[in-house]
Amino acid sequence: MIRIGIVGIGGMGSVHHNNYAEIDGCKVAAVVSNSVSGRKKAEKWGLPVYKNIDSMVQVEEIDVIDICTPTFLHKQQVMKSLSLGKHVIVEKPIALHKEDAEDMFNLAEEKGLLLFVGQVLQFTKAAEILHQIIENGEFGKPLDGYFERITGSPGWAQGGWLFDRDKSGLLPFDLHIHDLDLIVSLFGKPDKYNFTSCGRKNRKFQEQYRFNYKYGKLNIVAEVAWYNADYPFTTRWRIYFENALVVFDGKNLILYQSEREPYYFDIEDEIKIPTGINLPPTGMFYYELSHFLSCIKQGIPSEKVGESQVIAVVEILEEILNHNQE
Repeated sequence: MIRIGIVGIGGMGSVHHNNYAEIDGCKVAAVVSNSVSGRKKAEKWGLPVYKNIDSMVQVEEIDVIDICTPTFLHKQQVMKSLSLGKHVIVEKPIALHKEDAEDMFNLAEEKGLLLFVGQVLQFTKAAEILHQIIENGEFGKPLDGYFERITGSPGWAQGGWLFDRDKSGLLPFDLHIHDLDLIVSLFGKPDKYNFTSCGRKNRKFQEQYRFNYKYGKLNIVAEVAWYNADYPFTTRWRIYFENALVVFDGKNLILYQSEREPYYFDIEDEIKIPTGINLPPTGMFYYELSHFLSCIKQGIPSEKVGESQVIAVVEILEEILNHNQE
């Protein structure tokens, strides 16, 4: 039985707790929270609640610490957890700086522990099928790609930390990181890239970006936005191959070929667990956390969200954010 301590039980901490309840061979043993709402939630769950990681580990038998706090707290909490000899799962982004991400992975290696980053998009069926299509080459080489992740400006972040560049990394780290992680996992680190961005004059951050990643002759474009408009959250992508067009329209994964009827892939999750946040019931967190726990049992790193991939993504996004500030 793997015993888990969750640090931070806001929206994502609740998602993880609810999914662990459905996974065999694990148990949430305790939580860390300093908010009144968090303590009430822990009481409802019947779990002991602690003020910090140290006090939790001193009292409870914990194998894995799952960190679901705001981004700017990640490094301190990951380093503390590793120093106490615990495997760590941390929500994305692991950090806003390449050096910080490297420090965390280096400490995990030094301690003989495993560190996993919650890039949950990798655990959707659409992403898994896209990986398979590219790996087996059944439709020829990819020629062009487009990824989109846009929404109205979010208002759910407590204390407005999401709009603080030094705490959240803004749009590149909050939204674009999902698509860039998938792009890097599919095609590797780009040979070069450029981007455009825009935003209102009275804002301290850019509200829309369009990126162009170059892989030789292959172009991958990605768009991300927090619009000043009540626009629904929209995520979709398409990849043009030599002999097919593969499109995810936000709900369906469709294969288009010449002189053939469109083919709809089966991307329905066998397991659907309510999230309690602005996402419908889904299996992706279940598959993600099950994968991480399986890796821990086997004592192996994740092949889906590996260290080099995580660091490459952080490095690119840090460069983008720094360039945007110049």
